[in-house]
Amino acid sequence: MAVQEARQGGADPAAHEGGCTCGDCPHGAREGHRRAVAAFLVKRDEYATGQGLPAAVAHSASASRQWVSEELAQAAEAVAERGRAEGAAWLARLRQRTAVVVWAGVVVLLLVQALTAIGAGWNSARTAGLLSAVLVAGALTAASWFHRARGGALAPVIGEDNRLSTSRAVAGSWVLFLAFAVLVLVGRLAAASGHRERDALIDGLELARGAGVVTVLAVVCGIAVLVRRVVGLRVQGQRLQKVRAHRPRAADLLTDDSGRGSFADIQYVVINGVALAFAAVRLARRPDQLPDLPWGLAVVVLVSAGTYLAGKYAEGGRPVILSVVRAREAGDLDAPIRTGDDIEIRGTGFVPAGAQGADRLARMVVRVGAVNVHVPLVPVVGGFDNPTDDLLTVPVPAEVEPGRVDVQVVTAAGVETNRYTVDITE
Repeated sequence: MAVQEARQGGADPAAHEGGCTCGDCPHGAREGHRRAVAAFLVKRDEYATGQGLPAAVAHSASASRQWVSEELAQAAEAVAERGRAEGAAWLARLRQRTAVVVWAGVVVLLLVQALTAIGAGWNSARTAGLLSAVLVAGALTAASWFHRARGGALAPVIGEDNRLSTSRAVAGSWVLFLAFAVLVLVGRLAAASGHRERDALIDGLELARGAGVVTVLAVVCGIAVLVRRVVGLRVQGQRLQKVRAHRPRAADLLTDDSGRGSFADIQYVVINGVALAFAAVRLARRPDQLPDLPWGLAVVVLVSAGTYLAGKYAEGGRPVILSVVRAREAGDLDAPIRTGDDIEIRGTGFVPAGAQGADRLARMVVRVGAVNVHVPLVPVVGGFDNPTDDLLTVPVPAEVEPGRVDVQVVTAAGVETNRYTVDITE
């Protein structure tokens, strides 16, 4: 009784450990989502092998398929709810993690400066660098508190689709680095005692010294803004399908929406990471001026940015119906399409990237004339046989009037395909 009262009052710390499946704490949301996914996979594989079907529908292939599809759709929606709860809890937890990583970076900088100062001695440049790191870390920590429900310091680099944006992450890295570099010069200028030293530090901010790094900063920031505009316009024009993720992942920086490695993203992150490392070394060697990024390296970054932007223009596409035929099982006679028959819709782009989950697949609809038909989920061990990216199988409902009717697919992203005309006979 005491344990039950403590759990109801929230006083027992063990109540939210191990097997907790509630959605109001990070560990409970994560565990609840994991269990829901495991239960769904077991149910899907059981239905795929014909187990668990009620006797009332087992005698009819179409009835059993419809019953299985409805059961899997409901179970998938429960998994999706758990996933959204886990994603929200993960974002709230991310604020503390980002703050820890930021201040750990300050500690690492202090240790590196202390080790490199052995023999050379401590100087004003090391003090300015350490103070600049503290100021930047403090600003990031304050920003993470204001955005604590949206991922903390990572909130500005999380896109509208709830994934980490590669272009924003790269631009944000350059902005933070140059802010740190300018603060180092400000700290050194404040500590300078002679006119000659102050004049040299001011000369270090001249455009001729940092033209390469300033150009790179302008380009990557412009790319971040332009990519957001390009993606938004292509989504609105139904030339790109976007499905919202449950939560951002670090792999988003290097992959597309489906989780496959993207060449455009990988080369953009790698080249900018190398350029940032070079600029950091130059700042450490010459803390009295902006990092003088060589034009050769700056041009490499610009080429990488152009490749990334071209990749954003080229990705995706509108789903298309290529043909609609009557589905034929072994032993069936050739015949025209009638009401009650299954039809195969062949084309491309029916399952957008990131919509491979059962909850997304269950949202797909086929318009047959004026009737909306939900695409049935047909499970197989390890996945689904229907729907797929290039083939959908749906029944022609009895409400469809015989004659020439249009068939159109609406994907999980809400994008409509072209209309394809078929003849329905009596």
